[in-house]
Amino acid sequence: MRHRVLVKRLGRNSAQRKALLRGLVTSFLEKERITTTLPRAKALRPLAERMITLGKRNSLHTRRRAARIIYKRDVVKKLFEDIAPRFSERPGGYTRIVKLGPRAGDGAEMAVIELVGLEFKKKAKKKETAAEKAKKAAAKK
Repeated sequence: MRHRVLVKRLGRNSAQRKALLRGLVTSFLEKERITTTLPRAKALRPLAERMITLGKRNSLHTRRRAARIIYKRDVVKKLFEDIAPRFSERPGGYTRIVKLGPRAGDGAEMAVIELVGLEFKKKAKKKETAAEKAKKAAAKK
């Protein structure tokens, strides 16, 4: 029985699991939205939220703590200069997991994990220029 065992093993030993999660969090903070399996997304969420919380404090110590986990320096910079300031007023809950359904190949449950506030925005229609209006009027006649 696995009473009170909190870690999700993801079928890996601890070193492989740590490397997997470091890669996932690096990709997630770089792209701000990734598609992965549901168990991986659920394991990634606490680590990603911890990184954003570190980014909100923005000290040399927190930058070094984040750099221990995130593989790329430019992603650490993006975390502290771009991502964390967006959530400065938010006390937590920076990520959202959206289930997608089973993967075609092996039936694994898939999910998208994304930053909150990254909703799709409708593209604004551009205004017609005078030349385009004249062209449409000529086409109607």
